[in-house]
Amino acid sequence: METKISVIIPTFNRASMVRRAVDSVLKQTFADFELIVVDDGSRDGSLEQLTNLPDPRLRCVRQEHQGVSAARNHGVHLAQADWIAFLDSDDAWHPKKLEKQWQFHQAHPELLISQTEDIWIRNGKRVNPHKKHAKKSGRIFVESLELCLISPSAVMMNKTLFESLGGFCEDLPACEDYDLWLRLTLNHAVGLISEGLVTRYAGHADQLSEQCKVLDRYRIKALEKILPSVNDLALQAKIREILGDKCTIISKGSLKRGRLLQWLQYYQKSKHYASRL
Repeated sequence: METKISVIIPTFNRASMVRRAVDSVLKQTFADFELIVVDDGSRDGSLEQLTNLPDPRLRCVRQEHQGVSAARNHGVHLAQADWIAFLDSDDAWHPKKLEKQWQFHQAHPELLISQTEDIWIRNGKRVNPHKKHAKKSGRIFVESLELCLISPSAVMMNKTLFESLGGFCEDLPACEDYDLWLRLTLNHAVGLISEGLVTRYAGHADQLSEQCKVLDRYRIKALEKILPSVNDLALQAKIREILGDKCTIISKGSLKRGRLLQWLQYYQKSKHYASRL
């Protein structure tokens, strides 16, 4: 059987969750995939939760703890298919997720990446995302500047495209997905399947968003990194505007908390970007 899609699940100390994620992949109605679980140095026996799963499509590998970006990149390096799909180990797919996404790409060969809608569960209860989190299709670079509008667990993309972008940035402890999607949406359109085919679970303490409270610090790094590669003057101005706004917010918060060195750093940045508009 030809492997059409390589599914990559990174996991770190999620013994209580990873089995649910893996089961949701193995129960897909679309069968032509391989599943690579990359354990990022777990100490809680996460991979032991998968030892009684004899499915030949499942492969588990370990690496020293290097972070979620390194785990995802390692999985892509091992991937044998031309298409890849990511699933975070605290999320789960609905049974027809891969089938419907594969059919979408057969119908739209010009698109090299797509995502589906999500269902959000926080602390055991379904919640509706805010309007600002609404997913969009097409060329969504400008819309993606404020915050991440692509969720890794909902993505299917061409492996060659992923590799051409350099993969996830392993130097960012958070917002590594935001960083990659900025680099991608600058030159590529994104397809959207308007159906909730992924359940995202939130509220647990080990989420990166829970551990890294000031996420805009990492969004600023991503924006500063991509700015030199943007040739369009209007887009440059928009990026500087958003950089100035985010730096101003962080500088005010730093001053309020008495973090004077951080206040000065972001205050100077905010003035710099304001002066370039």
